[in-house]
Amino acid sequence: MGFFSFQQELAIDLGTANTIIIHNDKVVVNEPSIVAIEVHTNRLIAIGEKARQMHGKTHENIKTIRPLRDGVIADFQAAELMIRGMIKMINPKRKLFTPSLKMVVCIPSGSTEVERRAVRDSSEHAGGRDVYMIFEPMAAAIGIGLDVEAPDGCMVVDIGGGTTEIAVIALGGIVCNISIRVAGDGFTSDIQDYMRHQHNIKIGERTAEEIKIQVGSALPELEEPPQDFYVRGPNLMTALPIEIPISYQEIGHCLDKSISKIETAILSVLEQTPPELYADIVTRGIYLAGGGALLRGLDRRLSDKISIPFHIAEDPLQAVARGTGIALRHVDKYPFLMR
Repeated sequence: MGFFSFQQELAIDLGTANTIIIHNDKVVVNEPSIVAIEVHTNRLIAIGEKARQMHGKTHENIKTIRPLRDGVIADFQAAELMIRGMIKMINPKRKLFTPSLKMVVCIPSGSTEVERRAVRDSSEHAGGRDVYMIFEPMAAAIGIGLDVEAPDGCMVVDIGGGTTEIAVIALGGIVCNISIRVAGDGFTSDIQDYMRHQHNIKIGERTAEEIKIQVGSALPELEEPPQDFYVRGPNLMTALPIEIPISYQEIGHCLDKSISKIETAILSVLEQTPPELYADIVTRGIYLAGGGALLRGLDRRLSDKISIPFHIAEDPLQAVARGTGIALRHVDKYPFLMR
């Protein structure tokens, strides 16, 4: 962008767990979707990674807020502050003028009209002049490298932080889809509940997230098992500190119910799929994107259960953001973008 370019083009993957902004085909912001605010003045103190480090450790004058819950905006004011702050991260030194922004923002495919309106309003208040929206499974399919405008069917399962988006796509449109609120955040709270009931230990969201990353598994038996992860925290009965080793088998057992719900949703979408497209999906397989796709053994478990091959996207965490970036370059070409 030259000095006199008054319009800036941004692709934003506004996720429950992380927000990614792409500018000029490069990821310029990749931060956790969280802000820290001073309680009395509502002044923004920290954003992204700095705010995440404060999460669960604040005193009464500071509160940390995750503006998005289950893939949609839960706190309008905090969402606006977060989007505005993250856009400022791109050009921290530019103070002479603020360019008008052309944005493509991705939203869950199950969003209601009110939820879409909230995303549009937040984006416009943060400086967006032209705001387009794209459904997450469509963005994921484009980011994976699938030809969404071809007459062949392709199926995408995007397991994000707040929602799991399952869609069959053909001819530049979503043929059938389901958006369920079982995803990364659900896995994290499952782990917290399991540790409380099974081991009598109280852990926070960040520790549960760490357990999920280090020893998270979708299967009770893995070929390359990770080492046990040691968890420290207070015993719920005595309040004395305890340390417990957690194995991947335990986490596999504790996440079983949530993963079964995702399996049921995938089968439900396959039931609605027209037979010609179903044949294409069986031939090509189903693609997994989003952070949940990184859960060890998930692709194998789903392939065994559904008898269709599952492929993990090349970079599942950024597949949706990449697809949103490609959609931004071809705004005129893609009729499925919403204004």
